[in-house]
Amino acid sequence: MEVEGATPSSELRQALDQLADLEQGPVGLEEAIERVVAAADALFGVDGTALMLVDRDQVLRNLAASDRRAALLEELQATHGEGPCVDAFDDKQPVSADDLAREDRWPAFSPAAAGRGLRAVLASPIPYSDQAVGVVAVFAAEPHPWTEAEREAIVAFTDLVALLILNAMEATERGRLAAELQGALDSRVVIEQAKGVLVGRHGLTTRQAFDRLRRQARDQRRPLTEVARSVVSAAEHR
Repeated sequence: MEVEGATPSSELRQALDQLADLEQGPVGLEEAIERVVAAADALFGVDGTALMLVDRDQVLRNLAASDRRAALLEELQATHGEGPCVDAFDDKQPVSADDLAREDRWPAFSPAAAGRGLRAVLASPIPYSDQAVGVVAVFAAEPHPWTEAEREAIVAFTDLVALLILNAMEATERGRLAAELQGALDSRVVIEQAKGVLVGRHGLTTRQAFDRLRRQARDQRRPLTEVARSVVSAAEHR
């Protein structure tokens, strides 16, 4: 790994300076994010970087990735509903895993990921207003003890991504990606309301409430937002 010492390192500052023109330049959001992912690969010296944004069902999906294993990172976390990126997104805090083969926080995800060449992951949420809208994650094919400097560096990268997204959301002519992200933010409102109903009615945790909504949507083959609306509507008519 290339990042060492105090924050910000000279390597980090140089990388961010090279990307600073993306905030206000003519480059489109998709191209800007591709450049951020490539820069993260080079800075951290990792085997891959993934930038995920939440979709309308509040599932993290890859927007940009530098390695095919990023698709596995997305797929396994979506399938099992757990993992470092999920926790980083839910808790709005960076999450690190030095060796997934020895990790018990995610009993279903960890062995599946380690068996497919994902051994170490460092993930940081992308903030937007008072919410998270996605995650930046770097991963290694071998165990890696993430340093404090690396944690600080990935937070700096996610802050840059957040600025790019904020500019895109506030632009007069918003692109497809900004429209999709707005849809995801709008759907979150009703999903949060439905989670609140289930927490109050059944004494569940917010994570358990979300898992119940997801399971119902999957079993009924309905969009998660539609299931959430039905839960809220039923509660309002009680």
